[in-house]
Amino acid sequence: MAKCEEGYLCDICGGDVGELTESHLYLSYVIGDLDPELLHVTRERHLRCNPILAQFIVHDDFPPVFAEGPFDKRQLDPAFVRERERLVTRGFARLRELQGLDLPIVEYPLPEVKMKWQAG
Repeated sequence: MAKCEEGYLCDICGGDVGELTESHLYLSYVIGDLDPELLHVTRERHLRCNPILAQFIVHDDFPPVFAEGPFDKRQLDPAFVRERERLVTRGFARLRELQGLDLPIVEYPLPEVKMKWQAG
């Protein structure tokens, strides 16, 4: 995942976002939170540097993240949290599937996201 020679740098910590499974940008794209037209102009972050999104990943290969403050999922509507966890965790699992595959970027999103974008 290199953008020119410098790679993708996290706009929070400044570190290299070297793996697809660390990418807030690609997870947002895969789950439909980021319009494909904005992918190339949106700043990158490590998932862990964005706890408001990362807290919804419930996966054995991703240690829990907690967001403090008003967006802490423990303070949100339980039905919303369940649905958001389902979507974001599926997106994270999709990023894991994509590692090592040679697919065009338009094939990255979850099926329902691709259908929504194709429908316009």
